[in-house]
Amino acid sequence: MENPLLDPALPIPFDRIRPEHIVPAMEYWVGVARERLDAIAMSSEAPSWDNSFGALEAATLELESASTIVEHLEGCSTSPELREAYNATLPLVTAFFTGIPLNTELYRRLREFDATAEAKALSSVRRRLAKKTLDDFRRHGAELGPEDKAKLEQLDDELSRVTSKFSQNVLDATNAFESCETDASALAGLPPSALAEARESAASKGLPGYRFTLHAPSLVAVLTYAQDAGLRERIWRANDARCRQGAFDNREQLVRILALRQQKAELLGFADFAELVMVDRMARTGQAAATFVAELTEATVPAYQRELEELRAFRRDAEGADAPELMPWDIGYYAEKLRRARFDFDEEQLRPYFPVERMLEAVFTVSSELFGVRISPLEGWTTWEPSVRVYAIDDPDGTRLGVFYVDLYPRENKNGGAWMHGLVSGEPNVGLIALNASPPVPGRPALLAHRDVETLWHEFGHLLHHCLSRVELRSLAGTSVAHDFVELPSQIMENWCWERAMLDRFARHYETNQPIPTELVDKLRAARTFRAATGQMRQLGFAALDLALHRDYRPEHNGDVLDYARELQQRYTPAPLPNPYGMSTTFSHLFSRPVGYAAGYYSYKWAEVLDADAFGRFAEEGVLNPEVGRAWRNEVLAQGDAAEPMELFVAFRGRPPRPAALLERLGLVPPLSA
Repeated sequence: MENPLLDPALPIPFDRIRPEHIVPAMEYWVGVARERLDAIAMSSEAPSWDNSFGALEAATLELESASTIVEHLEGCSTSPELREAYNATLPLVTAFFTGIPLNTELYRRLREFDATAEAKALSSVRRRLAKKTLDDFRRHGAELGPEDKAKLEQLDDELSRVTSKFSQNVLDATNAFESCETDASALAGLPPSALAEARESAASKGLPGYRFTLHAPSLVAVLTYAQDAGLRERIWRANDARCRQGAFDNREQLVRILALRQQKAELLGFADFAELVMVDRMARTGQAAATFVAELTEATVPAYQRELEELRAFRRDAEGADAPELMPWDIGYYAEKLRRARFDFDEEQLRPYFPVERMLEAVFTVSSELFGVRISPLEGWTTWEPSVRVYAIDDPDGTRLGVFYVDLYPRENKNGGAWMHGLVSGEPNVGLIALNASPPVPGRPALLAHRDVETLWHEFGHLLHHCLSRVELRSLAGTSVAHDFVELPSQIMENWCWERAMLDRFARHYETNQPIPTELVDKLRAARTFRAATGQMRQLGFAALDLALHRDYRPEHNGDVLDYARELQQRYTPAPLPNPYGMSTTFSHLFSRPVGYAAGYYSYKWAEVLDADAFGRFAEEGVLNPEVGRAWRNEVLAQGDAAEPMELFVAFRGRPPRPAALLERLGLVPPLSA
C-alpha cells in the first residue's frame, strides 16, 4: 500500500492521505526514531556535537512532521475513521516522546559530550540548545528511578488520551446542537449578514427557515443582536451546557486531567503543575504569574465597576427603573446598544468594508512592506478542503522562506476557534492559519467583522514568527519560545487593524469599491477602548481560573470543580452566573492537549503588556516604517528562542518593557506623555 505519510518530501500530499495510512506510518517512524536514539546512546565514538545533540535534533524529524500532519487533520478535517486511527496512535507516539528523557544511556551520552572541550566552545545557539535539552531531560524525569520512570510514562499516556477525548467532546457537542426558526419576526435585531448565513445554513441541511448553531459566527450574532431575550438565553444556555451533561460530558475528563497533571508534577519534584511548566517561561514561577494577574486585576477593577454601572444605568434609562438584572445572555446585547448610542456606531456597518479578499491583501501587503518579503499564491499544493488556499513567502532574491495554508471558515469536521499550526520546520517552513469566520453566501463574498480582521492579523503574526525564523536548530526555531513570549509576535499585529494607514488603504466596500468613510474610521477608533476594562477582566478571569486550577484546586478540599470554577469566575463576570456553569468543560485552551495553555493562559495578558510597549516604537517612528519593520523581523521574528526573550525585546525596543503601556493603550490610565 502506498503511504503518503512515509514520504517526508514537500508538498504535503493532503489529497492522498487516508485514515488507513496513519497507524502504519506512525509505527514506522517511531521505529526509525527509536533506532536513531539507540545509535546515539550506544555509540562507541568519541562524543561530539554531531553524534550527540546534533543527532538528537535530527532523530525525530520525520516522526514529528507526520504526527503534526495527522494532528492537524484531526483538528481541521476529521471523520470517524480518522479519529479512530488518530486515537489508536496516541499511546504509541506519546510513550515514545515521554521515553526520550527517561533513556538512561541517551542522557549519559549527552552529559558525556557536555563535559568536553568542544561543548565549552560551542556557538551561543548550540550552547543554549545543549543547556535547555539537559535541563528538559532532568525536568522530565531523567534522574528518576526505574519505578518512577514507568509511572511517569503511564501518566503521560493517560494524559494524552484524556485530553484528546476532551477536545473531541467539545467538537462533537458543538456540532450536536442546532436551532431552526421559521418565523423571521422572532429574529428581530439580527443583521442581514447573520440572517443570510442562517438561511444558507438551513438550506444546506435541507431545512426551512433559519438555522443557528454554536459555531462562533452564529453564536456571536445571536448574543449580540437578537432582540428576543428568550432566543438569546436559549442559545447561551445551550452553549454553556455543551460538555457538562449528556453524551459529551467532560466533567470526568476535566477532573482527571487536573489529577494527572498534579501527580506528574509531584513525581517530578514540583509542588504543582504550574511550577513544572513555568521553569522555562518568562514568569519563572506560578506565584509570579499569579501576582501579575492580581496586580493587573487590581488596576482594572475601578474602571470595570464604572463600566458595569454604566451598562446597568443604560438599561434602566431604556426600559425603566424596574428593568430586570442583567444576565449573561444580556451583556453582549446591551453593550452593543450602548456602543451604538454613545458612538453612533454599529459594528455591522463595517462588515461590507472588510471582504475577505481585501483583508488578506491588507495583511499580506503590509507584512511585505514592513518585513521585506513577497507573498503570492502557490499552485500545485493540495489541501484538505477545497476552500483552503496556499501561499508562498519569499525573500526578494527568490529564497523560499515559507509556505502556508489559509483555512477561514467553520465546518462540522473542524475545531472551533482560531490558531496557527506549524506543520514543518525547515527550508522552507510550512504552516497554516485557521479561523472560523462568517462564510460567503450566494451572491455575497465572505465579509469579516472587525474582530475577525483582528484575529486574521493575530494568527498571521504567529505564522510570520514560524516562517521568518532563521535559527539553525529546529528545536529553537520559530514559535519554540517561552509560552508567555509566543503571543507577542501575534498580538502586536492586531495594532495595524486600528491604524488609519491600513484602514484608509485597504478597507473598501465589496460592492462599490469605495474606501471606508473617514467618519466610520473615526467612530471605530473612538470605540476602541469602549468597555476595555470589562474585556480585560474577562481575560484575567480565565487566567486566574487557569492558575487556581493548576496551583490551588484539590477536590478533597475544594469540592466540585464546576462549583469552584463558577465561584472564582463570578468575581470577573458582570452578570450572575447560573449554577451549574459549564465554561470549564469546554475550555480547550487548557484541556485539549497534555500541556497546551495549561498554567499559561496569563500569557495573553503578559504578552499584551510587551506588545503595547513594543508597538510604541512603530507609533513613534512610523507604523509603516520599513526600517522598524526590518528591526522587528531581525531582532524578534528571525531569532526564535536563540536568546532569552527579554534580551530579544530589549534588542528591539532599546530598553525593558513598561508595564503601564497596556493600561495606557486601554485608556485605563493617562498616557505617560500626558
